[in-house]
Amino acid sequence: MSDPCAVAHGEEDERATGTRTLVAVFAGPVAEYLLKYGADLGYRTVSYDPADGALPTLGEDTDVVVTDHHREELGPVLRDVLARPVRWVGVMGNPRHPGPHVEALKQLGVAPADIERVHRPVGLNIGSRTPPEIALATLAGLVADRNGRPGGFAF
Repeated sequence: MSDPCAVAHGEEDERATGTRTLVAVFAGPVAEYLLKYGADLGYRTVSYDPADGALPTLGEDTDVVVTDHHREELGPVLRDVLARPVRWVGVMGNPRHPGPHVEALKQLGVAPADIERVHRPVGLNIGSRTPPEIALATLAGLVADRNGRPGGFAF
């Protein structure tokens, strides 16, 4: 493991994610920034849209972020993701409104325990409004989770 101070001072190049993969589901502005910033953080980044074909290979090192909760394919996509051993899966959306994924997954017969694996909202609460800010908050939350930290200013 690298010394964080040495990394911060440019004495070491550390991309601590190893083989971690970030999958952004559904193309759009937020997904573009997730992939761009995710690559900077050392993730192997993958864009997935069901219209483009089969779901990519997903494993225990994979974090999946669904960037559009209004798509009618939301339920089937999440069902297929949850059938794989992904590390983390989340759906973007306003925390003041119920997640449409819950009912969609119930209708598809997905087990309650699997439905509970879906995080919503995602990211840190920094008041994000623009696609870059939303991507930044999401990735900050994933990095905190990856490092076993709560995120925010609690140390």
